[in-house]
Amino acid sequence: MATICERSSSSKFRKPYEKADSEKAVVIFAVSGGGSAMLEWPISESISLSDLQQANRILVQCGANIAEINTVRRAFSAVKGGKLASRAPNAQIVTLIISDTNPGDEASVASGPSVAPLAVRTTASEIVRNFELEEKLPQSIVRAVREAKAIETLGAAHPSYVIGDMQTAINAAVEHARLLGFNPLVACDILEQPIAEGSKLLLERLASDGSFDCLISAGEFGCTVRGSGQGGRNLETALRCAIELDQLSSGHTVVLSGGTDGVDGNSPAAGGIADETTLDRARALNLDASDFLSRSDSYSFFEQLGDAIITGPTGTNVRDLRICLRS
Repeated sequence: MATICERSSSSKFRKPYEKADSEKAVVIFAVSGGGSAMLEWPISESISLSDLQQANRILVQCGANIAEINTVRRAFSAVKGGKLASRAPNAQIVTLIISDTNPGDEASVASGPSVAPLAVRTTASEIVRNFELEEKLPQSIVRAVREAKAIETLGAAHPSYVIGDMQTAINAAVEHARLLGFNPLVACDILEQPIAEGSKLLLERLASDGSFDCLISAGEFGCTVRGSGQGGRNLETALRCAIELDQLSSGHTVVLSGGTDGVDGNSPAAGGIADETTLDRARALNLDASDFLSRSDSYSFFEQLGDAIITGPTGTNVRDLRICLRS
């Protein structure tokens, strides 16, 4: 996807779509996670590239889930929410999607440049208020959100096809767990909880039933950045689980949490791995887990233990994958 940084470049970018406005034309959109940040054409001349960059940084750090973030992004965009495809209303449009959203919400992938969104329960203005962002976001963005109109669906239903999503990752994890001799259970409901709640649910579910020894969960926990450290929601999930596991008296449990794109937050890691020995090993190095957690510095914690997972960028994002094993 191209990055639109200036009004001049956006003008050049949209011309091919306007030229394709013919019943004989076929426009194929290849859409994947990350497109929301990479593709933009602001709805107002008053919104600068700096405003867009600042808004994106604030949104991804405020603790909102991806659906809420994309609802706000669509409000100040002239290309998101099906608006780019509307530049060629007479063309035959097909969308191929690698999804980093929940099943059935493919219109949120890259904020849907070719697909109009489903009806939202919470408006962009309400989300901005709920997360107290009025004074944090650039005022040009706040004005655009306040003035945003409801996005109308496109005149015709354009076909879209999901060619990869988090279920693809879950299926692969289940298959490999079975090959290794584990009996896996997929926790479909542990998906987008606030990170403290979600991390605790993983361990509670694993301990609740002896019929399985491998718990698999996907999605993206809501994670608020509290400091200037390095890390992301996967490393923080592993750290929170390590703190919980330190209080268990028996059994062996291992938790892995990683981003399928290979990059967790602002760290060079995909995620981290923890067990009931993690905090003992940290104490031996004079590392205070709670201190690292309070500074959103989970990468530094796991890097010093040698338990950060480094894959490098994978080129594919189908959300996060969390795997918990016990014996």
